[in-house]
Amino acid sequence: MEERLQKIIARSGVSSRRAAEELVTAGRVRVNGRVVTELGAKADPRRDKIEVDGKRLTAESPVYLVLHKPRNVVSTLHDPEGRPTVADLVRSAGARVYPVGRLDFATSGVLLLTNDGEFSNGMLHPRGGVPKTYVLKVRGLMDEGDADVWRTGVELEDGKTLPADVRILRHEGDKTWLEITLREGRNQQIRRMGEATGFPVMRLARLSFAGVTSEGLLPGKWRLLTVDELLAIRKEFGVPKRVRPAVDQMPAQRAKQQRPRAHVGAAPRDRGERGERGERPRVGHTTREGAREERRARPADRRERGTSGPPRERGTSGPPRERKRPT
Repeated sequence: MEERLQKIIARSGVSSRRAAEELVTAGRVRVNGRVVTELGAKADPRRDKIEVDGKRLTAESPVYLVLHKPRNVVSTLHDPEGRPTVADLVRSAGARVYPVGRLDFATSGVLLLTNDGEFSNGMLHPRGGVPKTYVLKVRGLMDEGDADVWRTGVELEDGKTLPADVRILRHEGDKTWLEITLREGRNQQIRRMGEATGFPVMRLARLSFAGVTSEGLLPGKWRLLTVDELLAIRKEFGVPKRVRPAVDQMPAQRAKQQRPRAHVGAAPRDRGERGERGERPRVGHTTREGAREERRARPADRRERGTSGPPRERGTSGPPRERKRPT
């Protein structure tokens, strides 16, 4: 089935949908050897040969993860100034993922990353209204009247902000701790709101994005989104179109490495009732001491068999039966 080129490129994990459009218009995309620069161009990813910068696209399994971004890390895959990037923190994911939106250099907290361009676009589109919750410390003693200004909208140079949920947490000297939930994603919006209302932001961290938190993750660590998280996001915002188990999000090699290993002393796997090395399980004892007892009992049986009669049958009593000696 034919689809728009930018959608195919984004789904392959090369870039986001918006960046894929720039690749097309820049003449960096070829379809069956022909350069395509029209954004409306379509192709069939199964039949057509699609190349970006001379490299053929290959389908990549969708990956969705959450990173606890530390402060002083750039939310891009490359930084011309040489600063640490989130790409450095998620190399072990085994797939080329890129951030869903951004967090400022000095802001920490939840950052989603994926190679699914459609998912990223759905999370960032203004009509989606995806909630993002932050905790922050501002300079100044904010009261409920001041908070109401943030709740109804703050006038910025690019227009009035949408209503936000604001909760005053506590006062700390001449500073105030707040929790705020936004449903839009303007550049450095919270910091600009603080400057515009006389409450400069001193610390800022994102607690959740679309209900996904970084609970249990140390700064710089990441994890795959769970099936329940992906299902909840799809129910609310319509993406991703298909939900896979977490292990299916990982490339085959990484999934193999994540398989649990058998513990020492665990029951052997079923190999025709054989143990790990092929030995049949012994009957009659399960410990070394039991084995010793069994060996000690064997010589007595041999002595009995060496008498004038055949050995006694086990479980019977009385003298052994007489047997004839050869003449």
